[in-house]
Amino acid sequence: MIHSSQLLRRALLADALFSGVSAIAMVLDAGALASLLGLPEALLRETGLFLVAYTALVGWLGSRTSAPKAVVMLVVAGNAAWTLASIALLLSGAVTPNLLGTIVILAQAIATGVFAELQYVGLRRSEGVVTA
Repeated sequence: MIHSSQLLRRALLADALFSGVSAIAMVLDAGALASLLGLPEALLRETGLFLVAYTALVGWLGSRTSAPKAVVMLVVAGNAAWTLASIALLLSGAVTPNLLGTIVILAQAIATGVFAELQYVGLRRSEGVVTA
């Protein structure tokens, strides 16, 4: 366990807010989003369902003054991987989003990369091991 820095807690909570809004939109209206973005409805709905659980985890971590360092590191690594995977998805040709869909994917990749960076810096600012 680490004593989470204020930056880490805020970055985790901002990530939870961003992810939660995305999750709600994707789960409740994947069909409309699919038409709007030119992306597969199943991809959006399944991503939204994943984000529901992710939001709960990241929100919980952000609400704690102490957190398991390994789990925070997993979140940082996951955000970095999500950023790279989003760009790879666009380059792969596996999906063919319209211009708005491409912009949305790139914007969320950038936002996720920023969260990863802020969380990493916040983790480095956090104090060492705390006892329970």
